[in-house]
Amino acid sequence: MSVALTGNDLTFPQLYDVALRGEQVQLSVFAIERMNASRAVVERLVASGKTAYGINTGFGKLASVRISPEQVRQLQVNLVRSHASGVGAPLSEPETRAMMLLRANALAKGLSGVRPRVVETLCQMLNAKVHPMIPSQGSVGASGDLAPLAHLAQVVIGEGSAAFRGEVLPGDEAMKRAGIRPVALEAKEGLSLLNGTQGMLALLSMALREADNLVDTADVAASLSLDALRGSPGAFDARIMHARAYAGAATTARNLAHLNEGSQIRESHRSAEKDARVQDAYSLRCTPQVHGAVRDSLAQARETAAVELNSATDNPLVFVRDANNGDIVSGGNFHGQPLAMAADQVAIAIATLGGIVERRIEQMTNPLTSMLPAFLTPEPGLNSGFMIAQVTAAALTSENKALAVPHSVDSISTSGNQEDYVSMGMSGARRLARMLVNLRHTIAIELLCACQGIDLLSPLQTGALAKKAYDAVRAKAAMVTDDRPLATEIEAVSDLVAEGGLSALLR
Repeated sequence: MSVALTGNDLTFPQLYDVALRGEQVQLSVFAIERMNASRAVVERLVASGKTAYGINTGFGKLASVRISPEQVRQLQVNLVRSHASGVGAPLSEPETRAMMLLRANALAKGLSGVRPRVVETLCQMLNAKVHPMIPSQGSVGASGDLAPLAHLAQVVIGEGSAAFRGEVLPGDEAMKRAGIRPVALEAKEGLSLLNGTQGMLALLSMALREADNLVDTADVAASLSLDALRGSPGAFDARIMHARAYAGAATTARNLAHLNEGSQIRESHRSAEKDARVQDAYSLRCTPQVHGAVRDSLAQARETAAVELNSATDNPLVFVRDANNGDIVSGGNFHGQPLAMAADQVAIAIATLGGIVERRIEQMTNPLTSMLPAFLTPEPGLNSGFMIAQVTAAALTSENKALAVPHSVDSISTSGNQEDYVSMGMSGARRLARMLVNLRHTIAIELLCACQGIDLLSPLQTGALAKKAYDAVRAKAAMVTDDRPLATEIEAVSDLVAEGGLSALLR
């Protein structure tokens, strides 16, 4: 069943279905009615000769320049062409599809004054898999993601370039092969295609999906590390979580207790005679508090993105009062500050999660803290074991710390100082994918180390559910007895993490 766009009720699961699985899209009948009503307001204004920003004026600093009626259509085409000035690697196919869907949904809300045909064309492109080539750099995230959206809009009007059936083609040729007629822009339609936050929103939304997978997988990895280090699950007591009632901490504590239930390793050192330690290191004992803070931070960012999924981020907006009257009002809904701050929040969460993961790796590989052979090798000295795997984790963790520096507090004036405070939301969202890859590899290293530690405690077994995770990892990488290159095995386990099989154990 296809996703019907109304502008008001798009969900994250629908977004992911379209972006990742090629779900079909259509414009709802109700959206068409609203769009026709708002379009009539724009057409009446054009016919009246009155002035409205972006309809019969220049843009940005040139807003005071009046455009003649016979130049209104050319104005919109010129806008698309001039703003297609992005650079850098193109967005991925899922990111591009997410961006297309989000822009279509924003226009479907019926507050932009564009014809339904514009959104219907975007839907046709999604359904036929005509994917504009969109450079990832060039947006400051203030008057919308202008450059990225301009490259999208180019293909809508039969220009630019697009990927279609494995080829990168001129936009007009891609549309022709797909049987889609390009749009001849009318008043305001070029501006409405460009003026929005859908670039940064697409990247943030895709990052949130992966981050959810990784925080769940980190709980799984932590449960294995807890047993490898013969740690105590006592700190995960539900009463402790209730005494400081953060939802994320409670979730992680439940996960850890459930994963390690029935652990023979835990039972082997329960009594004080066998293990005189009173408390574990913070990276074990405070896992619920740290992982939980990451969970709560991601939830807050998701709430912001959920608002944006169904928001009108165009300027000006068109409000219909009745069948014959409406208002065209200029504002600042295109400004990306809410999303820029949410992206920074996600970046900090990713860096934080990687930080505690790396500390558990250090705990396991360091013979001073692990009570295991040095660097998790049965014959240390002759073998280096996981020594450099920990170094790799440290490198990835430190890189993410640097990448987590906030973008949303930066600003640089553009457009002749008309756009004098910008959000940097696109760059803030763009770095998240790189950070998530780093985190995924770091978690993969923890999983390998934890499984190695559990092997060194054999014949004792970990908890029943944690054992399923252990078996999944061992299907990709055997126990290390003599030194061998670990790079391919880190990649293999990282792929396992990306597939979501380990996080699925918690559902």
